[in-house]
Amino acid sequence: MPKGYWVSAYRTISDPEKLAAYNKLAAAAVKAGGGRTFARGGRVVAYDAGIAERTVLVEFDSFEQAVATHESAAYQEALAALADGVERDFRIVEGID
Repeated sequence: MPKGYWVSAYRTISDPEKLAAYNKLAAAAVKAGGGRTFARGGRVVAYDAGIAERTVLVEFDSFEQAVATHESAAYQEALAALADGVERDFRIVEGID
């Protein structure tokens, strides 16, 4: 079964406090959903139209699990805490089996 991935590329971080609140709640939601965070922040080199800003990669055992975790009440609470604190491109993608 192909794995599922959350890929989040941040464009701007306008409110670090909101991001910090989101991080605490999102980490718990991801763990509860069975996700494993492989990259969060750290060094970034951007090419093409990319922006060298915070990038996050989370792996789940399946695409469905990744979607269900995003839709969970716990992750929705994290998103509410984040609100307008960042601008990002968030995607859920299916891996190659």
